[in-house]
Amino acid sequence: MNQWWRWSGDGTTKGRGSFAVIGVGRFGSSVCAELLRSGAEVLAVDHSQRAIDALRQLDAAIEARVLDCTDEEALRAAGVLDLPTVVVAISEPIEASITATLICKDTPGTRVKRVIARATSDLHMKMLQRVGADRVVFPSKMMGERLGLELVRPNLLEQLRLDDRNCIEEITVPSAFIGQSLRDLNLRRHFNVNVLAAGPAGMLRVNPPASHVLAEGEVLVVIGAAEALRALPGS
Repeated sequence: MNQWWRWSGDGTTKGRGSFAVIGVGRFGSSVCAELLRSGAEVLAVDHSQRAIDALRQLDAAIEARVLDCTDEEALRAAGVLDLPTVVVAISEPIEASITATLICKDTPGTRVKRVIARATSDLHMKMLQRVGADRVVFPSKMMGERLGLELVRPNLLEQLRLDDRNCIEEITVPSAFIGQSLRDLNLRRHFNVNVLAAGPAGMLRVNPPASHVLAEGEVLVVIGAAEALRALPGS
C-alpha cells in the first residue's frame, strides 16, 4: 500500500499541509480542489466509485480510495487516522458523518487533531459537536449569508472575516463618497473604519494619500468591525 502519509518519528507527516477528506460529493470535491491548488497533500475517501472517478478527473494523481467511511478499520488502513486534519464532508445520511467524526476523534491511537465537519441542520451540527467535531460548517448556510449580504449591500464585492468581530471588505465607492477626498470623508473618525486601498478595480493603490479623490466606479478596501462596515452608505 502506497502510504505517502506515513508518520515520521518526530510526529509530522511527510509533506507539510496534509489532509484527509471523507466524502467527495460537490462540497468535498471543492474542498479537495482548493487544497490541491494550495499545494497541500490530500487523501480522499468515499463509498462511491463514481465519486472517486469524478474526483480523479480533477487531478489524476490524487490519493483517493473507495471504502466504507463508517468502518473504523477501513479508515485506519487507508491512513485517514494518521493525518492531523480531517474534513468530514458527508451530507447524507447524517449518521455516516456523525460516525466518521466519532471514529476520527475517539478511536484509540488516532492521530487526528482536528475534525471539520459539514452539517445540514442545526440538530446535525449539535450532534457533530457532541461527538467531538472541532468545527462545523454549513455550506448552504454560508451561501445564503453571502446572498443576504449582496441583497442588503449591493456595493459589497468581497468580504474577508478576520474573526467574530472584524472584517476586511472590498466595496464599490458609494455614490455619497464620489468626488470627495479621503481627507474630507475621514472614514476613521466618522465611521470607525480604516482605508487599506483605493482606486480603479485592478489598479488599487495601497495606503492611498488623504488627497485621493474618489471617483465613480472606483473600489475601496476597508477594515473595521462588522457593525461599523455595515454602517457605511450603500451604492
